Amino acid sequence: MKAAQDIIIKPIVTERSMDALQERKYTFKVAKDANKIEIKAALKELFDVDVQDVRTMNVKGHEKRMGRYVGYRSDWKKAIVTLTEGSKTIEFFDGMM
Repeated sequence: MKAAQDIIIKPIVTERSMDALQERKYTFKVAKDANKIEIKAALKELFDVDVQDVRTMNVKGHEKRMGRYVGYRSDWKKAIVTLTEGSKTIEFFDGMM
C-alpha cells in the first residue's frame, strides 16, 4: 500500500473550490492510480477527519504552446471530498474561508 503523502499530492485552491468549503467539500489533486477507498484512508491518516463521500474525476492535460512548438500538460486526477457533519475541518483551508 502506498503512503498517504503519495496519494494526496496537493490541495486545489480556486474560487470554485473555496465556495464549496461552506458545504464541507474539499478539493485535492491525487495520484492517478489512487481509488476512492485509498483517498479516504489517506485523508483520515493525514488530517484526522471523517470522510462521508469521495468523488473523483480524470482531468485531461491542456495544450501548451511556446511559439510554433506545441506540447501538452500532463493528465491528472482530482478528488472532491465531503466531510461528515461531526468531523473537524481541515486546518489548511481554515484561513481561506
